[in-house]
Amino acid sequence: MKRLKLSLILLLGIGVSHCYAQTPLTLQEALKFAINNNQGLARTKMDEEMGKFKTEEVRAQALPQINGSGNYTDNLQLQKSILPGDKLGMPGQNLVMAFGVKYSTAIGAELNQQIYNQSVFTGLKAAKAGEQYYTLQTQQSTEDLIYNVSQLYYQLLITQENIKSIDSNIVKLSQLVTTTKSQFENGLAKKIDLDRIKVNLTNYQTQRIQLANQFGMQTNNLKRVMGMPLESAFSIPVASLKDIETNAAGILQYDELNLEDRTEMKILRKQEELQQFQKKAYQAENYPSLSAFGRYYYNGMSNQWAFAKGMENSTLWYGSSAIGLSLKIPIFDGFGRRSRVSQANVSLRQLHLTTEETKLALNTQYQNAKLTMRTNINAIQAQKENMELANEVYYSTQNNYRLGLAGLTDLLNAETSLTDAQNSYNSALLQYKLAELEIIKSKGNLKSLLN
Repeated sequence: MKRLKLSLILLLGIGVSHCYAQTPLTLQEALKFAINNNQGLARTKMDEEMGKFKTEEVRAQALPQINGSGNYTDNLQLQKSILPGDKLGMPGQNLVMAFGVKYSTAIGAELNQQIYNQSVFTGLKAAKAGEQYYTLQTQQSTEDLIYNVSQLYYQLLITQENIKSIDSNIVKLSQLVTTTKSQFENGLAKKIDLDRIKVNLTNYQTQRIQLANQFGMQTNNLKRVMGMPLESAFSIPVASLKDIETNAAGILQYDELNLEDRTEMKILRKQEELQQFQKKAYQAENYPSLSAFGRYYYNGMSNQWAFAKGMENSTLWYGSSAIGLSLKIPIFDGFGRRSRVSQANVSLRQLHLTTEETKLALNTQYQNAKLTMRTNINAIQAQKENMELANEVYYSTQNNYRLGLAGLTDLLNAETSLTDAQNSYNSALLQYKLAELEIIKSKGNLKSLLN
């Protein structure tokens, strides 16, 4: 019992620290903090940045390509050729002669410019679409983060309300223990009645410890998703249950779901566009390509190691240049291109099936969310009335117990019923908020929670 009380005191201290000592953190503040600090979202933004560089990389293929080169050759043994002596006035003999010089060098530059290359042009369009795809991925990650943070925030808020409810019940039972103990000491109550009340009080204290532990774990999970260090501290403002009730009591109006507004569908459409570009790139491999080139080289040849201009070194320097066009015409590649185009067609059909499956899943989520909201609107009203009735029954039974008109069993049962009603009411509010969050997600309006 002493250990239980010590644990309760410690956890009560933690609860007070979380609830009152720290700066309150609203949902909007939590969402903005998460967007700025979540590591997963930061990685996705880096992918978006990477997409821009990939576009620049593909664009570079359409720009002039200039390369410099240089070489230095030491012909250790010159190549020899045989010349017929008949042509040189030495009939019947073959003359072996070496051609060339011992040292040669060449320094130059070459420029290539694509004039017509369908693969490059298609790649440019695909790269731009890929950049848009990464932007959509960032948008999707942001929406997922908003959804996850909101879920955890609502759960934490309701757990805090459950702790408040059980704290109230602990106070009531503690007062009852004090009263009954005084009655027992004066011979007006039985010891078994005092013990039964203490057992119920201990049970609630144990539940309080469990709820405090749950609150701590939920807080850590929220910090993790937000990207907040675990040693940081914040508090959740007291829930405005009246506002939730008011929203739930309002007239529900559901607009028709426009799936094309969902980021998931935009991503699939962009994937289909990218796959179409991939198919066109494969087809473009069948087209001829035309490019222009220009070359200039400066060459030197000598039989000496050190190159220098001037006849005294017997070194010959000369330049050479050329410009032209290069045409490449694909003729036959063993049906490789045809196979790649066929693979692209299969991928497009797979994307079509994925799109239809996603439409069905999104529609199902929306319909289920509407059903859950309708159900929980009724549940909230019913549980509110039930909680108010349980509260009346408890206080009525408490008064009758004090007057000796009701037994302890009746009082404890009434107290248990009140606790159950409070928890059911809080649970209904949580389920309503989660369903409302699902509706907002289904409409593609999650970013509205930031305002």
